[in-house]
Amino acid sequence: MDINGAVVLVTGASSGIGAATARAASRAGARVVLIARREERIQQLAEELGESVALAVPCDVTDQSQVETAVQAAIERFGQIDVLVNNAGQGLQAAVDAIDPDDFRAVLELNLLAPLVTTQAVLPHLRKRPAGAIVNVGSGIIWSTLPGSGAYSASKAALQKLSAIARAELADEGIAVSMMFPSITETEFLGKVHGNVEDARQMEAASGLVPQSPEGAADMILGLIRSGAEQADLVPEKFGGTLNS
Repeated sequence: MDINGAVVLVTGASSGIGAATARAASRAGARVVLIARREERIQQLAEELGESVALAVPCDVTDQSQVETAVQAAIERFGQIDVLVNNAGQGLQAAVDAIDPDDFRAVLELNLLAPLVTTQAVLPHLRKRPAGAIVNVGSGIIWSTLPGSGAYSASKAALQKLSAIARAELADEGIAVSMMFPSITETEFLGKVHGNVEDARQMEAASGLVPQSPEGAADMILGLIRSGAEQADLVPEKFGGTLNS
């Protein structure tokens, strides 16, 4: 689909891949709806992009009522939603016998249930458009078997399966559901994981991977919106992806 003139709603838009995606979409001519909990961050980004084409809506995407209010705010401002980018997410680093069930529930709420709830909230509006796109941001970690990553990997593997089935269900309605699989990316993600942050840092360092820019991931997300392809990744081949390294 054509991004120019589209309304693109991005969750987790206060930093990292989310903020980079909002900037890239805006450069491509889209109007953007910035969804995140950190109101000051997204308001600054809206001012940067231009408040006539960017709307900042503070929202905890694990709260269904807040999601519905945010979607309604987008419709009231722009009259439509054409694209949803489910980017908000959080990690959890712990061995299986040390996973805190409350931490796991929190990660599942944000990484799996929130994309479902946000998708359900925007679908009535996507169905009114000639075409629509949903891009769910996963993680290339699902193709590796890394000790300590079980809970996080499980949440992202479940999101991949949910996305694949949603793609099959919505294809005849002109709505393309795609998955983006980043690799290690230069964001605030690592410092905010649940569980053992130091173990997460050591696992990342041991991988030998050079962190990629969030702008590179954003470009891939825009490519998925345009093409409607099932998935794209920035993961080296030796880790299960398609990136030549």
